[in-house]
Amino acid sequence: MAPQPHPLAILSEDEINLARDIVIAQHPNTVIDFREIYLQEPPKGQLLEFLALEHAGRLSPTTPRPPRLALCQYDVIGADRVPSYEESLVDVVASKCVKHTVVGKQHHAALTLSEFDVLVERCFASPLFKEALAEFDLPPGFEVVIEPWPYGGLDLAEPNRRFFQGLCFAQDATKKNPDANFYSYPLPLIPVMDAHTQEIIRVDRPATGGKGDGLREQTFKRDIIGHCKGSDYVPELLPEGTRKDLKPLNVVQPEGPSFRITDESLVEWQKWRFRVAFNPREGATIHDVWYDGRSVMHRLSISEMTVPYADPRPPYHRKQAFDFGDGGGGNMANNLSIGCDCLGVIKYFDAIITGADGTAKKLPNAICLHEQDNGIGWKHSNWRTGRAVVTRHRELVVQFIITLANYEYVFAYKFDQSAGITVEARATGILNVVNIDAGKVSDYGNVVSGGVLAQNHQHIFCVRIDPAIDGAKNSVQIEESHPVPMNEATNPNGNFYKVDTKTVERACYFDAAPDLNRTVKMINPHKINPISQKPIGYKFIPLATQKLLADPNSTQAKRAQFAQHHVWVTQHRDGELYAGGRYTLQSQSEVDGVSDAVKRGDVVVDTDVVVWSTFGITHNPRIEDWPVMPVEIFQLMIKPADFFTANPSLDVPSLKNEASRTVGKSECCRTAQL
Repeated sequence: MAPQPHPLAILSEDEINLARDIVIAQHPNTVIDFREIYLQEPPKGQLLEFLALEHAGRLSPTTPRPPRLALCQYDVIGADRVPSYEESLVDVVASKCVKHTVVGKQHHAALTLSEFDVLVERCFASPLFKEALAEFDLPPGFEVVIEPWPYGGLDLAEPNRRFFQGLCFAQDATKKNPDANFYSYPLPLIPVMDAHTQEIIRVDRPATGGKGDGLREQTFKRDIIGHCKGSDYVPELLPEGTRKDLKPLNVVQPEGPSFRITDESLVEWQKWRFRVAFNPREGATIHDVWYDGRSVMHRLSISEMTVPYADPRPPYHRKQAFDFGDGGGGNMANNLSIGCDCLGVIKYFDAIITGADGTAKKLPNAICLHEQDNGIGWKHSNWRTGRAVVTRHRELVVQFIITLANYEYVFAYKFDQSAGITVEARATGILNVVNIDAGKVSDYGNVVSGGVLAQNHQHIFCVRIDPAIDGAKNSVQIEESHPVPMNEATNPNGNFYKVDTKTVERACYFDAAPDLNRTVKMINPHKINPISQKPIGYKFIPLATQKLLADPNSTQAKRAQFAQHHVWVTQHRDGELYAGGRYTLQSQSEVDGVSDAVKRGDVVVDTDVVVWSTFGITHNPRIEDWPVMPVEIFQLMIKPADFFTANPSLDVPSLKNEASRTVGKSECCRTAQL
C-alpha cells in the first residue's frame, strides 16, 4: 500500500487529473474552461489534530486523515458564450465531488496565460486595431508587441462584463534579437477586448502630453516613436558590453548542505522544522514551523500585493494590478536557474499548475532552498584578553520569483540560527512606461529615456502571519516606548522613558509609529518566561512605509483597503487567506478581505489569531531604474521576544573559514605611473 501524502503536500499530477475528470463528468455536453486546480488545505481544527499526532510520533497507516480536497475553479461556457464561473471541491481519495458553488457573474475568475494569447491574437486580427495602428508610421523593421494587462476596476458606466486590455509597444526587429527591449518604444494605443465574445470592442488613445497639458491631450503625428531611443539590457546588445574586471565569487559547501528534506516537503535545518508548500495564487507557503521542539508559527505566506498607478489621465486610472489575486503569483513563478537565482548547494521544489483543459502541468524548480552567509551573527571582543568570539549569521532561504509582464518580484523566507524569520520582498525588472511627446516632462512620472515616461506608482505587499507561539491560542500586544517629561518624582534628570504594553482586545487595524518604536508582539498568555516574567512571544516592528495614496473614495482605494493600514489583527477563519479578498479581478471594492474581517469585531484575546503586515514602496521612478531596475529590498523581521531564556544562537560554532585568505599585492594593487 502506497503511503498517503501528507495533508499539506501539494496535489500530485494524478490527483489533479482525477479532479479534472470528476468535474468534466458532472458537466456533460458542456464546454469547461479550467482556471485552477489545487489543494484546499484541511480545516485548521482537523489539521491541528493530525499535526499533534505527528509531532508525538503516534501516526500509523490507519491514523484518520483530514479530507484531501482539490479546489477546482473553472468557467462553464454557455450558448451565449457568457461563462458561468463555478467552483467544485473534489475529494481525491473518495473520488467524488463534495461541494459545488456557482460563483456567478458578480465576481471574475483570475486571468490565465491562455487568455493572454487570445488577446494578442484577437488584436492582430481586429479591424479596429489595424485601423488604429495605421495612424502611425513605424520605422522599417519594427514590429508591434502587445502586453496583456488586467483591466482594473470598472468605470461606473460600464457593464459588469469581463474585459481585458493591452499595452502596446514596438520592437526593433533589425537587431535580430528577441530580447531587444521593446519597452523603449511605447505606443499610445490600448486595445480593449470583451473576454466573453473575444472581440476588440475599442482602442483607447491615451494622452501623450506633458506638464500643463490637459488630461486627454494627445499629439497626433505619424512618426510616433521617432523621438524614442533604444535602451537594451541583455549583455549581447550593450554598446560597451559587460565589465571585464569582475572575478568569480563562489559559494562552496564541500561537505554538502546542513539541511535535510524528507517526504519532499519537510525541511529540517539546525533547530528549525517546517513544511514547504506551493499554490498557484500565493506561490511558496510555509507551514507548521517549530524551533528546537517548540511551536512558533502555523502558516506564513505572501497574501497579496497591489500596484496602483498615479496617472489620472484616462484610461490610465485603470492601471492597478493585484499581482496575486488577478492572475496568481504562483502561476507566474520562474523556473529558477542554478548558479544565478540561488547559489551554493540547492534543493529545488517543483510545483504543479493547471492547463486550460484541466490537465496538470509540472512547473520545474519553482522554489529553491539554500543556505547563505549574511555577515556576522554575534560577536564580542574582550579588550582585556584580546580574544574575540564571533559567529556568522547563516540563513536558510526558501525563495521563489515571479515575473508579471515587465516586473520581477523576488520573495524569500529566511530562517536564521537566532530563531528569527525574515520575510523579504525584492522588486526589479523593467518599468511600465508610456509615450510622451518630445521635449516634455510630466507631473505623473519621470522621463527616463527619449519619449518614454515612467509613471509614478506604488507596490504594496501584505504578509499573512498565523502564529502558534507554543500553541494555537495566542494574543497580540502593542508595545510602545514613550518619553516622560522631567519631574522630581520619577524622572528628575529627564532620561527616563516608559514602555507601555497594551493587549489588542478585538479585531482592528493600526499603523507603524517609528516615533514610538511601535512593536507588535504575538504572545502566548499562558506561558510566562521564568526570567523576565513576561509572556513568551515573537515580535516585529511594522515597516513605516507609505500607505496607499489614492483618495479613499476612489475605486483604487475601495478595492485595496488592506493597503490603507500597516497592521491588521483578525481571528482565524478557515479559507480567509487573502488580504484583498478572494476575487480581485475587476473588483469595485474589497470583498471578504481583511477589512471585512475587522468589521466583524471578533475577540482576538487568547484565541486563534492572525496578523497581517502591509508594507511597500512608493515608486517615483528615477533615471537609474532604466532600462532595468536595480532591486528595491524590504524585510519584515520576526524575532523571538522572551521566548527563550538566553540567546538561542549561543551554541553556534565560532569557526574560522579556512577558505578565506588575504589578497596579495599583485592581485589588487598597481603602482601609480608618475
